[in-house]
Amino acid sequence: MISCMFVYGNRLFGKFRINHFTCNIMNTMQAIKLIVSIGLPLAIGAIAGMYTSAAVPEWYASLNRPSFSPPGWIFGPVWTALYILMGISLFLVWKEAPGSARNWAMGVFFLQLALNFAWSFIFFYSKMIGPALIEIIVLWITIVIMGVLFYRIRPLAAYLNIPYLLWVSFASVLNAAYYVLNRQ
Repeated sequence: MISCMFVYGNRLFGKFRINHFTCNIMNTMQAIKLIVSIGLPLAIGAIAGMYTSAAVPEWYASLNRPSFSPPGWIFGPVWTALYILMGISLFLVWKEAPGSARNWAMGVFFLQLALNFAWSFIFFYSKMIGPALIEIIVLWITIVIMGVLFYRIRPLAAYLNIPYLLWVSFASVLNAAYYVLNRQ
């Protein structure tokens, strides 16, 4: 537990019980925000994965694959790491002082998370490669906007999303290749 102390310069003048209590509440709230921030993207990813995994062994496996398509086992670990980084970045923004900039940034975060979630259903569940390509481009643009908004609040929060932007860039090219190779 962290205790709060009244400090002037380098000299400690004393502990205040009310400050100690207030700091413990703040630390608990920050911990809850961190858990929610990381847990939400992981949960969204897990739900999307559960509902779309049925399409992978049959439909997805039957598609003409581009030569640069990674092995299937790589997606789980990569997305898990990306969801954790997204969550940490959300936490860094969420813990800043409330205001319109923070609210907009968090709103765009939730929009990109919803688009991320929807892409799996459009591509895998509905088997609509073309509409999924359009949707992933919108997702990519939303991630860029989120990065700019996060940077204005907390640059580290934006930097943590660079791997996510790079992966979605690759996924967009991959989606386009699947579209070209499997048009009917």
